[in-house]
Amino acid sequence: MSGVVVVAENGKGRYQQGVTIGQHQLLADEPVSMGGADAGPAPFDFLMSGLGACTSMTLRMYAERKGLALTKISVTLSHEKVEVDGATRDRIHRDIVLEGELTDEQRQRLLEIANKCPVHRALSQSILLDCALSP
Repeated sequence: MSGVVVVAENGKGRYQQGVTIGQHQLLADEPVSMGGADAGPAPFDFLMSGLGACTSMTLRMYAERKGLALTKISVTLSHEKVEVDGATRDRIHRDIVLEGELTDEQRQRLLEIANKCPVHRALSQSILLDCALSP
């Protein structure tokens, strides 16, 4: 399971953030069109990359367990705002490419498994978000 993620301004740009995840150091920023310097991925890019990575890893684990001839997985994601019943909602489109000698039934089952990855499940439900100010 994931550990603690720490995000803090790094002082190098209007919106630039240093992101520390365990031993990993990342950089987040907004694109120029949003007033940032595009020095790193934007927040929704991180969200989509988490979903894409979880999807691919879940599919790989399943294929290995079932002995499927899945040779490569690629997940492409995009984000847009859409109107649903008069309210603006976020929509993420996920396009999965599966390479290998797979039957139509195996491909369909892999799509079902993709929709069961932990990040997909979390994003598809109401997530409980607790927020507090530290002293």
